[in-house]
Amino acid sequence: MSSSSTPRKIVVLISGSGTNLQALIDALNTPALPNAEICLVLSNRKAAFGLTRAAQAVPPIPTAYLALQTYLKQHPGKTRQDYDAEVAKIVLRAKPDIVVLAGWMHILSEDFLELLDGRKKVEGVEDTSATEPVPVINLHPALPGQFDGASAIERAFEAFQKGEIDHSGAMVHRVVKDVDRGEPLVVRQVTFVKGEGVKEYEKRLHDVEHEIIVEATKKVLDEVKPLTS
Repeated sequence: MSSSSTPRKIVVLISGSGTNLQALIDALNTPALPNAEICLVLSNRKAAFGLTRAAQAVPPIPTAYLALQTYLKQHPGKTRQDYDAEVAKIVLRAKPDIVVLAGWMHILSEDFLELLDGRKKVEGVEDTSATEPVPVINLHPALPGQFDGASAIERAFEAFQKGEIDHSGAMVHRVVKDVDRGEPLVVRQVTFVKGEGVKEYEKRLHDVEHEIIVEATKKVLDEVKPLTS
């Protein structure tokens, strides 16, 4: 069967309100993201509104929830790496063509990436092992090499206020073991405006994020599962 007749499958990992997830939902099966479906939304926070967004989508998108501390309490002796492997199993069961981290506030270890790209097999669960490497991409609200990790928006705005920079931006990059250091796929600069507060800057930045997360998802899907006529 050609890839044109089978939807390209996306798994989205979230931790919060899911505005970037909503941007992906809105773009499905438009020219911005043709022949695609979100087959699973996974959150590490039970109260994440993104789970509600997924449930209210038409058609509803399957959801899953797994928090690190809950997992560790339920499985004495297990580690953070074991949790990451469990997240990988949940993701792989959905058989995605791509995994998109859209506001996922948990740093995934090498264990997760090794299972997604097939370097490791899921022991004892044949149907969850990756037969082909599954690309993982992440949205980060800063430019490559700047403000890696948490609180990037606030740190960039503080640098602007000190006169150290006049712009920041956002990027979508491939996920590697080093935080926010994977190959940039789409990069967009956002200039600071004098007199503007951090909340106004953040809103403009989020508008850019909603565009580039769709653009990068399409770019990678076109690489791994191109449309055929």
